Amino acid sequence: MAETDEEAVAAADDALYVLTAVLLTPAKFPSVLGDDYPEACAALGLAPLADGYGLVIGQDGDGARWTVVIDDVSLVAVAIASWDCGMEYDLSPDERTVVAALAGWPLAVAVAAPNVPAPHDPDPEIADGPPLAPPDTSVWGPAQRRLGADEIALQWAMWREQIDDADFATPGAGADTAEGQVREAEEKAEKIEKTEQQGGHSGIRRVLAEARAYVESPPPLGRVRSSFASGDARTLRADGPGWSLVARTDDIAFVLLDDEPGEVLPVGRGAELPGLLEALDKMAVRPS
Repeated sequence: MAETDEEAVAAADDALYVLTAVLLTPAKFPSVLGDDYPEACAALGLAPLADGYGLVIGQDGDGARWTVVIDDVSLVAVAIASWDCGMEYDLSPDERTVVAALAGWPLAVAVAAPNVPAPHDPDPEIADGPPLAPPDTSVWGPAQRRLGADEIALQWAMWREQIDDADFATPGAGADTAEGQVREAEEKAEKIEKTEQQGGHSGIRRVLAEARAYVESPPPLGRVRSSFASGDARTLRADGPGWSLVARTDDIAFVLLDDEPGEVLPVGRGAELPGLLEALDKMAVRPS
């Protein structure tokens, strides 16, 4: 590291009060920072290493904000898992694992260390470059769009409940009777009509086309990610220029667009979506 980096590491390492930590890996990174893993790394001035990083966020004894980047990803993963379970975990990285100490915080942090001054940026004399700051999410744009997709993935059941199943009708029971056959035909027609309506949305057509292109020509690492869901399903997340897609492999998808502020567009399974989701899941990055 350059001398300024060494000074920054020493300053941050001097009684760093850890507030939180996040992973920065191809399969799991703060999506608010970018549409893919290399873009998120670039936002922090880091090289996109295959194994990724752990970001330890805290304050020094003077209350200054610091983000300590370490290459011990498993240590940060264990700490996060422990905290999520309500357990205490003393996250104290070995100085040999420290890659860099970056002034500021790249994400919004709502807590502060006790008994030290309020959070503030470090003295420019010891900070190696401008301090990090969270992306502006006060107006609709890429950062807010990605945060919206994060929320849908996290609260899938709540968002799914807002979609009337009749909009994405499936053949009903009793199709072996005349009445059941008529009902099945009506439901199929309704399903086809709904899919055609969605297919007429130029934004959704573009998203599906670009997502299909990912299958043929792999995008930057982390553009398509697959994570656990209930049962045998997977939760898929794909991002691209101006769009985000969240889906479950056994269900529908939701699309968010930079061009349509605050809108969440549902996409029915139809004839195309199941195969697309299956193909995306096969090439997606997965947590180790």
